[in-house]
Amino acid sequence: MNTVTESFWLAGQLITSLDPALLHIVGLSLRVSGLACLFGALLGLALGAWLAVARVPGHALLVWGLNTLLALPSVVVGLAVYLLLSRAGPLGSWGILFTPTAMVIAQSILVVPLIAALARRLVLDAMALGGDQLRSLGATPLQAAALMLLHARAGVATLLLTAFGRAIAEVGAVMIVGGNIEGVTRVMTTAIALETSKGDLPLALALGLVLLGVVGAVNLVIAAVQGREGRQGLALTP
Repeated sequence: MNTVTESFWLAGQLITSLDPALLHIVGLSLRVSGLACLFGALLGLALGAWLAVARVPGHALLVWGLNTLLALPSVVVGLAVYLLLSRAGPLGSWGILFTPTAMVIAQSILVVPLIAALARRLVLDAMALGGDQLRSLGATPLQAAALMLLHARAGVATLLLTAFGRAIAEVGAVMIVGGNIEGVTRVMTTAIALETSKGDLPLALALGLVLLGVVGAVNLVIAAVQGREGRQGLALTP
């Protein structure tokens, strides 16, 4: 049995035996990314809805800035959060650097532009179809945007799942603000990087397979949501 085959065999054993260290890393990854998407959604959905209907000076510049942030490297987010939370930073007194809380903050900042940009596009498309009717009933532009987001639940679910996939596959920001501390802040992506550098391929492969499975499951749910939405649209078509 060669090294690669043996590593895959041992990785499979770690997964099937539900190795405690593996489960802890996977569980922490899911909690951090899940909370980051929850907090990111609270801000991102509101920001996206507001940008879809706002008519303020500099609106085009704000949209440009949001779209630019979509390409913001995760290490830059990590660096910014590190500077804020470090002992010499303005929020250093909180003492949360190198904790899961700092990782949630970094990932939340990372997913907000993605959620906001997709929410804005979703609201614009929805408003083009039913916005005039809502405004004729007395709804303000922001109220109409909120109602459109509430109505487009499938679209909102899709963008939130997309943000979760982005968060859980991220490595740079959580490595910087979490420190990759074993048993405390080690998530799947940072553990894969560390174990590979140490030569512990079985654990790295096991985590990689689990991460691939999580991302694949997220994409299957997205496809199912989009398929259901498409079938409902066809059913409503006369």
